Amino acid sequence: MALQKLTNHAKNEGAGRDNQDAWDEAEELDFQPLSAEEARLWRQRHPVSSPWRIVAWQAVVGVFVAGVTGLVGLVSGWAGSAGGALSMAGSVLYGVAAVVLPSALLARVMSRPVARQAGAAGVALLRFFIWELTKLVLTVALLLAAPWWFPGLSWLALVGGLVVAMKVHGLAAWFELRRMSRNMPSSRV
Repeated sequence: MALQKLTNHAKNEGAGRDNQDAWDEAEELDFQPLSAEEARLWRQRHPVSSPWRIVAWQAVVGVFVAGVTGLVGLVSGWAGSAGGALSMAGSVLYGVAAVVLPSALLARVMSRPVARQAGAAGVALLRFFIWELTKLVLTVALLLAAPWWFPGLSWLALVGGLVVAMKVHGLAAWFELRRMSRNMPSSRV
């Protein structure tokens, strides 16, 4: 048993050295920057989606759901009165705003360019984490402030608006991926 472990260990060590040699050879290859035409073709094959599109999807769907909530509450009478229906629609809209406003702030910050220097990727990642945490804190603060800013609040409608806005984010991302794949040129270079 011990002999087999030693044999396996020796085999793994040999494989590890082979892998290390392959990495060393890969590092020795010269870096070839892309020409302007190659860079243009690469950007054409790999389009970038704007975060503003996803924020816009969230806002539009949220306003639509708030409008439908108010209209259904008004027509069916389940909200009690016209004021109750407007309160329900406003609560949904507030829940949507608690997601959309911090998301818009994050999209604004993340769409600014990062200086191109050594360590810029790490700075961009740190900036993302800090602003994502800020977005979460702002969302919680908006939710905690809701009873003071919105006296006729319906928590169920607010949570419904919050969930709709968060779920639309995934749906919007899926639509954006489909849109980008449709717009990609079919020829590969």
